[in-house]
Amino acid sequence: MADDHPLFRRGLTETLKRRPEIELLAEDANGADALAAIREHQPDVAILDVQMPGLSGVDVLNAVERDRLPTRIVLLTGFAESGPLYEAMALGAGAYIAKDTDGERICEAILSVARGGTVIGERFQAGLAQEIRMRERGDRPVLTDREREVLSLTAEGGSVAEVAAGLHLSEATVKTHLHHTYEKLDVSDRAAAVARAMRFGLIE
Repeated sequence: MADDHPLFRRGLTETLKRRPEIELLAEDANGADALAAIREHQPDVAILDVQMPGLSGVDVLNAVERDRLPTRIVLLTGFAESGPLYEAMALGAGAYIAKDTDGERICEAILSVARGGTVIGERFQAGLAQEIRMRERGDRPVLTDREREVLSLTAEGGSVAEVAAGLHLSEATVKTHLHHTYEKLDVSDRAAAVARAMRFGLIE
């Protein structure tokens, strides 16, 4: 289990230790150490905070899937933004749950994932259902060519200043394009915008 918040980590550790079906093999505070522990112990399940220093929980999930490690991943998040959910599920996450979920329900989710199940926290289920309906109807946001261009360069890691220089635009104009893109995609940050745009096929 890995989480960079000591109090949360301690509380969840105590909850896990009260369950005889669960054996905690390692406890870490960042993604890099978590990935090393997964490679060393190859547990049935790893419980990871979505946002951690260095490698995020999604980064660790990506590495686990890429290297075909047997561990299934339960992701915990303290944020309401559902953007990372879609990327996580596409990568093969076993569960995506809010961190304020009752500890016993987190344990049940862990056991379900260990048995091969998939768990999505109640907070994120409505958004996922809406996403499925939109895909089924073929609905998707419409971005201008310039907005797609700006977002594509952002997805490649370009800063606002770099994107502005590359497109011969002012930084203010690039920020405006990004702001309009966020509104159209109903997200609040670049990572979520990139993830959602990729899901809709708006950028590669």
